[in-house]
Amino acid sequence: MKKILMVLTSHSEMENTDHKTGVWLGEFTDPYYEFIDAGYQVTLASPKGGRPPVDPMSELTENITGSNRRFQDDEHAKAAFSHTTVLNQVNANDYDAVFYPGGHGPIWDLAVDNNSGILILDFLDAGKPVAAVCHGPAALINADQQRPGFLKGKKIAAFSNTEETMVGRSGNVPYLLQTKLEELGAEVKTALVPFLSHVETDGLLITGQNPLSAGPTAKSLIELLSKQEEQIERIDL
Repeated sequence: MKKILMVLTSHSEMENTDHKTGVWLGEFTDPYYEFIDAGYQVTLASPKGGRPPVDPMSELTENITGSNRRFQDDEHAKAAFSHTTVLNQVNANDYDAVFYPGGHGPIWDLAVDNNSGILILDFLDAGKPVAAVCHGPAALINADQQRPGFLKGKKIAAFSNTEETMVGRSGNVPYLLQTKLEELGAEVKTALVPFLSHVETDGLLITGQNPLSAGPTAKSLIELLSKQEEQIERIDL
C-alpha cells in the first residue's frame, strides 16, 4: 500500500489582528479523502505535533465542502488529526509522497522549519513527489534555504498576491507568498480568474493555487504516483 505523508501547520497567530489562522480545513480534508478513497495510507505530521489549529474562516458555512462534512462524521480521521506526529520524527524513507495543505499558517512556521525543508529535499532526491496547495508552498522557501537556488526556474502555483488582497489578509502577513517565491527565482503561475482552480506540475513538484485547487492537486499527485508505479512494473517485466 502506498503511503502519503501530510504536513500541517502548527501556527495560529496573524499579525496586526486578533483573527486566528491555521490549517484551512478543506485543503486538508479534500486531499485526505482523495488519498483514502484511492487506497493510500495517510500519516499526519506537524511541527509541534498534536492537534493543529484550524482557521475559523474555513469552518464558516460558505467555505464548508463535502469532505469537511465527511470529516466531522469520521472518528478515525478526527483522531488522526488530533494526534499528528511531531515533524522531526518522520523520515522520507517511510513514505511515497508528501503533501502540504495550506491555510496562512505555513508562511510563518513551515517556511522557516529546517526539518520540513530537509524533508522536502529528501523526498525529491529519492525520486518521490512533493505536493503543496495555497499557502502550503511556503514550505518550499526553507527547502531553498537548505539548497540555495532550488526554486530558481521552478513553475509554481500558490496563493496569489491578488487573492491575498481580495481576502483582506495582505496587512496581516509578514510577506506576500507569490512575491517571496518570485524573489527566490520561481515562476509563479496563476489562474486567469482569482480563486479558480489551478495546478502546476514541474517534474516531481506539484502545486495548487488556492482552496479550490486542493482536490485537483491531490488528484495530480495520485496520477503521478500511478505513472511511477507503471514504470516500475514495466522495468520489472
